[in-house]
Amino acid sequence: MTARRILLVGATGVFGARLAAKLARLPDIVLIVTSRSRAKAEALAGRLRRVQPGARIESEAFDRTGDVGRALAHCRPWLVIDASGPFQTADYAFARAAVEAGAHWLDLADARSYILRFAAALAPLAQAKDVVALTGASSTPALSGAVVAALTKGWARVDTIDLAIVPGGKSPVGEAVVAAVLSYAGKAVPQWRDGRLQSATGWAQQVRMHFPQLGARSVAPVETADAELLSARFPGVRRIAFFAGLESPIEHYSLAVLAFLRKAGLARDWAFLAPWLQKARRFTRLGMSDRGGMVVRVSGLNAESVPVEASWSLLAEQGDGPHVPTLACVAAVRQLLAGRLAPGARVCAGEVDLTAIEAEMAPLAIRTQVGLEPGAHCLFADMLGRERYRQLPDAVQRFHGADTPPHWRGRADVEVGASWIQRVCHRLLGFAGPGRDVDIRVHVRRGPDGEVWTRSFAGQMVRSSLARGAANALVERFGIAACTIATDVSPDALTFSALDARLGPLPLPRWLAPRAIAREYEDAAGLFRFDVRIELPGVGLLVHYRGWLAPEEPDGT
Repeated sequence: MTARRILLVGATGVFGARLAAKLARLPDIVLIVTSRSRAKAEALAGRLRRVQPGARIESEAFDRTGDVGRALAHCRPWLVIDASGPFQTADYAFARAAVEAGAHWLDLADARSYILRFAAALAPLAQAKDVVALTGASSTPALSGAVVAALTKGWARVDTIDLAIVPGGKSPVGEAVVAAVLSYAGKAVPQWRDGRLQSATGWAQQVRMHFPQLGARSVAPVETADAELLSARFPGVRRIAFFAGLESPIEHYSLAVLAFLRKAGLARDWAFLAPWLQKARRFTRLGMSDRGGMVVRVSGLNAESVPVEASWSLLAEQGDGPHVPTLACVAAVRQLLAGRLAPGARVCAGEVDLTAIEAEMAPLAIRTQVGLEPGAHCLFADMLGRERYRQLPDAVQRFHGADTPPHWRGRADVEVGASWIQRVCHRLLGFAGPGRDVDIRVHVRRGPDGEVWTRSFAGQMVRSSLARGAANALVERFGIAACTIATDVSPDALTFSALDARLGPLPLPRWLAPRAIAREYEDAAGLFRFDVRIELPGVGLLVHYRGWLAPEEPDGT
């Protein structure tokens, strides 16, 4: 059989080099590794030949923004794989040229717009040429979608999907990846909330998530296509959110600050910082680890219609984390070589299953685990103790209970400070804007690591995470700010008061720390009521919101 020629573009990059090493082990292929620098491509080819004797490796200089038609005619590929990025600014000219030349196509794109428009741009041509063209053969949406499909197989209903990735702090990061992150930091990124597409602010709204064997990490919303793709695959899902975090506090919170500045209108574009931030990692990665991870958590009703929460987690050690974005691509290449992929252009979600992707982890220091447990966690009962928890009004117990519905809806009044400095602080911290009798929806995700509250005030999202602190205290995080909150129980109400505050990793002196007082109680009609007031010393009122909530059925009625 004639060896099939695979052209790998971006082969000398962080992901491309690791992908090249895997492809070189495949039988009956000729691997053509490329770079804009011929010398770099030849050096990579030489290393691959030494590691994999007998492999057929060629090298070429290649620039996907140049005369790709002539380059493709010269290389005569059976398959083109684009691992170059960033895809946030890419068009389909290169992919179209490859398909026009009769080559199959795979890419490692994770850019939302590029992925969602890919099929419309290339499907008719791919069908006419009888070739396969797949986009997003990477951690998202190929791996993320495969995990969700595996976890929820046979379920009667999927309610929530939360996904997060945290690379090891020592992991190499290419300039293209930094540029991709900067392209949406501080801009609206899509998230699926309350059963419809809404948005969060990229890298600005910080939450804490637990990663098995890594511990709790700060993560923030990132731009992916998962909200649109997974909501189409799982009708009725109420929330889909994708997060990422960086192990280095300097890197993570610097991105958060850049995001807040952009959100506040104090900057328009941070793209010019990409080469500088990439170089700065020589210092910011010092003292960090080579361990990274990924976690996917879903909740819903299993085949017996019993509430359940399932999770899948990945741990990458010994610096093998950068291999993860290449695993789905290698699995897809194997499927293509075996003739098991139908012609056409589409997203690489559902094309390779989780078993096939995990099989590519075998020689690496990467392992996964699955958890399945009843969806029953009660942060407040654990923190307060069962006896004190039972002293609370019935409506308050129902709201915080382990088996309570996660979706609540009601009405609220929201008051904010009138001065310019009050409004600037209010906006930077991401609180909702003013309004009278506005619609409010609250979703509470309860898990072993605490709770994540997503509040929507007439479409304006306010997100925070709650975790257990010392004694009878909570730690609540809004964006890059965190507060330790004392609690007090009485038969009439549950009250909260802020004890201290931090901005990122830095503790704030008491004269700068916000003052927060909140009260949850039951009214005469048995409704759950809330009253929250937050002030800043020397500034005054930041926000005061009060109103009522009642459980919302999954169908939104």
